[in-house]
Amino acid sequence: MVSFNSIRAVLFDMDGVLYRGQTPLPGVTDLWQFLRDRQIAFACATNNASMTPQQYAAKLAAMGLVLPPERVITSAQATARYLRDHYPPGTRVFVVGMQGLREALFADGHFIEDDHAPELVVQGADFTLTYERLKRATLHIRRGARFVSTNPDRTFPSEEGLIPGAGAIAAAISAATDVTPLVIGKPAPTMFLIGAAMLGATPAQTLVVGDRLDTDIAGAIAAGMPSVLVLTGVSTAEEAMAGPIRPNLIVADLPDLLARWQAVV
Repeated sequence: MVSFNSIRAVLFDMDGVLYRGQTPLPGVTDLWQFLRDRQIAFACATNNASMTPQQYAAKLAAMGLVLPPERVITSAQATARYLRDHYPPGTRVFVVGMQGLREALFADGHFIEDDHAPELVVQGADFTLTYERLKRATLHIRRGARFVSTNPDRTFPSEEGLIPGAGAIAAAISAATDVTPLVIGKPAPTMFLIGAAMLGATPAQTLVVGDRLDTDIAGAIAAGMPSVLVLTGVSTAEEAMAGPIRPNLIVADLPDLLARWQAVV
């Protein structure tokens, strides 16, 4: 179970928890208002590094869900924060990725984009990936650049079906270099710990609400955070009960979570 009275912050996954496709799921605004009324900070965390927080905020706003961009943590944002803490200004970076990752890394001038002698190769999803880009990343890593990947998601849901995600691209680079990347996104704990610190809470005080056992719940466990699995997305209650990854609580949806929380406060 979750000790709701000890919770000071909440990290929500997005697709499958707040919305499905372009449609908001029931109960989001009511739960967010409940958290605001009790001064419980919250943010959203997603492995998708293709979009910027501003783009996510606009997507949410189009569905009637108001959240400032600074409360959206993408794996690109988490990767940039982690790397800023570990590498000095002027560090040279080669990117395999899209706008969300490029803006996260280069918007403040801390890192320098470089295709000659980079110290880091940072990779995320890239829907216009070319062989030339893969080749350049491979050569840089073989020459000593550190390989960093935003997230391990092997597939990405599209209107046509599942397509290659960041993890599939990382696998190709790993196959060509024999190097395993440092992974920042879920289920690694880094992204969760950054989110808790941003919200001013300890891991034990931060509740993770997600729909996937292998990313959201596994990451919460790795970060030492309590977790809730909602059954509006990918994972099922049967999988949660039978498998090794166990959330602290399973709820049907966000209205169910709100009702349970209200019952103990």
